[in-house]
Amino acid sequence: MKITRNTPKQLILADTPWLIGIMLVFFILVFAGAGLGMLSQGGDLIWPGLMFSLFGGGLGAGAFCAFVRRVQVIFDRPAGSIVIRRQSVFGYTEVEHRLADLSHAELEATTSRSEGRTRTLYRPVLVLDGGMSAGRHPVVEAFTNTRGPQRLVDAINAWLPADDPAKVDSGPQSA
Repeated sequence: MKITRNTPKQLILADTPWLIGIMLVFFILVFAGAGLGMLSQGGDLIWPGLMFSLFGGGLGAGAFCAFVRRVQVIFDRPAGSIVIRRQSVFGYTEVEHRLADLSHAELEATTSRSEGRTRTLYRPVLVLDGGMSAGRHPVVEAFTNTRGPQRLVDAINAWLPADDPAKVDSGPQSA
């Protein structure tokens, strides 16, 4: 996920998984093409060609449906809203929250242990402390071990104080 716009009025975060989508389409085409090539030769290659096409292409298509999702998060100060848009092969969803209900963003962590190794993965979440949507709302579904989630949390938290001067700790005023 990357920051596509960062102005005092709007912060837009977007993730369009082009690379994985292109790789999965290539995977589908290779397996389906190889299977169709085997089918066209006939003889003993009909069943292997059919299996190659259906299972190889089907696995690629299933992975495409499962992993290729477009996500866009729009923090809009003039509208006073946060809009989270998700689009996949199966459809489109849009969830809107009030910007005034957003307390801050933070990292959510999950830890797994395998073969004596501990691995911690992170994802950014929005913490809403008021309204009907109070709670923790993940910005993205997947966890990762890259620096991306921390960068997003820092960008969101840096953008927020301009909305509410009371959230900025600037110390006492002097006359």
